[in-house]
Amino acid sequence: MKLKRFLLRYYPPGIILEYEQGGNLKTKSIDLLDLKVETDVDAVVDEIARKEPLITASKTEQVRKLVQRLQEKLAQKDDHHFYLFKVLRAHILPLTNVAFNKSGSSFITGSYDRTCKVWDTASGEELHTLEGHRNVVYAIAFNNPYGDKIATGSFDKTCKLWSSETGKCYHTFRGHSAEIVCLSFNPQSSVVATGSMDTTAKLWDVQTGQELVSLAGHSAEIISLSFNSTGTQLITGSFDHTVSVWDINSGKRIHSLIGHKAEISSAQFNWDCSLIATGSMDKTCKIWDPPSGRCIGTLRGHDDEVLDVAFDFTGQMLLTASADGTARCYNAVSHNLISKFEGHEGEISKITFNPQGTSVLTASSDKTARLWDPETGRCKQILEGHTDEIFSCAFNYEGNTIITGSKDNTCRIWR
Repeated sequence: MKLKRFLLRYYPPGIILEYEQGGNLKTKSIDLLDLKVETDVDAVVDEIARKEPLITASKTEQVRKLVQRLQEKLAQKDDHHFYLFKVLRAHILPLTNVAFNKSGSSFITGSYDRTCKVWDTASGEELHTLEGHRNVVYAIAFNNPYGDKIATGSFDKTCKLWSSETGKCYHTFRGHSAEIVCLSFNPQSSVVATGSMDTTAKLWDVQTGQELVSLAGHSAEIISLSFNSTGTQLITGSFDHTVSVWDINSGKRIHSLIGHKAEISSAQFNWDCSLIATGSMDKTCKIWDPPSGRCIGTLRGHDDEVLDVAFDFTGQMLLTASADGTARCYNAVSHNLISKFEGHEGEISKITFNPQGTSVLTASSDKTARLWDPETGRCKQILEGHTDEIFSCAFNYEGNTIITGSKDNTCRIWR
């Protein structure tokens, strides 16, 4: 094994090693999820050198500098105030979803008008209209971190794969017998997973367009799915009140997470795949242990359905958003409540951390999005101007640009 170069990953903090083995270029990552500004750099470097054979004595100084750069990034104060940069009258019918590519240089919008549009963030110009679906384009995703492909899932029961650079359609994935409502690329960008109202999820080969496997086992619609960060497992959340954990290579179900008393709204792995969080219409969020499939915590307190859950990048904090108009931040390990976010006058359908984990963004039916301090629950800023409910919001990778999508048929860029 021969080390070729180091790559730095700011969110979550880590160092990627690019190395050669048997003539092939490979990568492995050293996750530094517990790194803080005050962490002893020497102790971190010693620990890395002890565990990682690729880090020889001649490389430790380089590693020390990289860890210091990560600490400098962590030390940067996040007191960003966002201003409205552009209003995009994006579609002739309401939007369904918005999503950034990894760098945030472009983003996509899906709509009831049967199209997905690709936009340049810096100028607000439309780059491509992806046309061809015969019904609502409901689920959309970039193949991040690469960002050269887009998947669109539609009520027409198909998923299409596109070039984000040219707008050309590579493949149409056919096989579902009902609407596709959620989809995701695996981290390697070799597989697309689609979840459907037909109770199945399917895995598709990005290169060939072939169906790899159909994941059957739910007894009602699948409305949420996500890969773990290594791409070895997929979780699917269903209206049958359960979440399934699937092994990607075999297509077999590893666990059925049973315990919720109503439909699942959201299911997520944390970064290091040590936890799964699930939100449900039963007003609770549950935390699960992936290896055993055991429920290790139930977060109660909301007065209405939990509509969204989200981890921060290090997997140490967990957010819940509810139809009761409030959101909460918990310690994902101790399950203690850190803060409550109160102020919205309508249900909160979407919640997310900025990459730094220092701000929380919520989207509400009260036509506003809000920024909050996760430590105190204080509202830092209200993003106003939409004339109908906001159902989607996202940060770019640097955390200095936000997009909000609304039922008023517009998308707003804030920076």
